[in-house]
Order: sequence, then structure tokens, then C-alpha cells
Amino acid sequence: MDILIVEDEPEIAKLIQLTLEREGFTCQVCRDGLTALQAFQSQQPDVILLDLMLPGLDGLEVCARIRQKPGAKDPYILMLTAKGEEIDRIIGLSTGADDYLVKPFSPTELVARVRALLRRSLRHGGQSLVYRTSHFTVDVDQHTASRHLESGELEVLDLTTLEFNLLATFISQPGRVWSRTQLIDKLWGDDFFGDERVVDTHVARLRKKIELDSSNPTFVKTVIGVGYKFEDSTNS
Repeated sequence: MDILIVEDEPEIAKLIQLTLEREGFTCQVCRDGLTALQAFQSQQPDVILLDLMLPGLDGLEVCARIRQKPGAKDPYILMLTAKGEEIDRIIGLSTGADDYLVKPFSPTELVARVRALLRRSLRHGGQSLVYRTSHFTVDVDQHTASRHLESGELEVLDLTTLEFNLLATFISQPGRVWSRTQLIDKLWGDDFFGDERVVDTHVARLRKKIELDSSNPTFVKTVIGVGYKFEDSTNS
């Protein structure tokens, strides 16, 4: 697995690199945001460890640009920050980061977080799964999601890995009400770290990609005091 480390402090970058290479990962280190974007395009890593405070482009901007143009791979992004305030973590996740890790952290915790990201997937027992409703088709094996247009054509949706898994979870049981805790258990399992409000951030990002009006959603509905549910008639 290839990992891109974006960290401007040489000692921390070296520690991260040595820790992960001992675990068998292939690592590349960048010290600023612009270089990181260039390395991302050429390397196409599986995971990006992205420091929040960088010279030039900061980590939030780098994360947002990667999510706008993910390339051949849609990498997991683990945001590294020395700031412990909740708002910084929420902002980082809202730009497309999958998780965050607050400095200082132990090498053991770092490796655990990286492996947790790489294990994230929908578990479906090896069976071929394709979900279809009136407006969407989700192929779990091919990892593709499409919207049905009125012309009869399919529009491929540009979703991150977590957005895809979230949509597949919703569409697997239309009408079911999912609590945040249930969604965390389904998508992250025991690998989850953080505040359950992270679910709200990812639901909001998914709505922007599948709803005509994300402020007045048609498909992913909020059930006040409980969680979310997906509504769309199922094709026969």
C-alpha cells in the first residue's frame, strides 16, 4: 500500500515514515501543499496523511482539491493537527477527510488508524450485490453508483469511498431509519474514532451529489431525533 505523508516538520515526517515503512507500507514525504498535490497526481496513493498547518496551501485546501479531482484512486485522507479544538476537526472532516489524529500521537495509534482506514468497506459476504431504485443503481462489487436520467441514460456519480458506502447502505434498505450509531457500526465498525456527528458531515456531502436541492432533500431524509432514512421507489 502506498502512503503519501504531507508534513512540514522534518522530525515528525521522518518518524511517521519510519513507523509506517516498518509495517510494510511504501511512503513518500512532501513538505508543502503544492508539492503534495503534484505527488498525489503522480503517485496515486492509497492513504494520505495530511498535516493541517502547511506552508503555502494548508491541509484543508489540499484536501478539498484532492476530493474535487480524486484521480484514478480515491485515497483515504487522515488529517494530522496539533489543534485540539472541536471546530478544527469538524472543518477538516467537512472538506473530505476521513479521519483526524491530534498531535502528539503514538506510533501504535498512527498504525492503528491507517489500518482502520484501509479496512473500511461494506461487508457483504462475497455475494454479488447490485441495488436498483427508480433513480439510482449501485453496484457494490464494481464500486459504481449511477443516477437514472429522464432521457434513460445513466449519470455516473463521483463519490468518495465513504460516500459510496453510505449510499449503498441507505439504498440496501429503502425506508429503514438508521441512527448515527447504526451507521457508524455499519461503515466503520470497531475502527471508528471520534464524534458521531461526523455522520452528519458525510450525509450532507452525499446530499450535495445526489439531490437536486440538498437543502430540501428528496432521497436522504432526516428523521428528527433519530437519524436518517433513504426514500425512493424500488424498480421491479
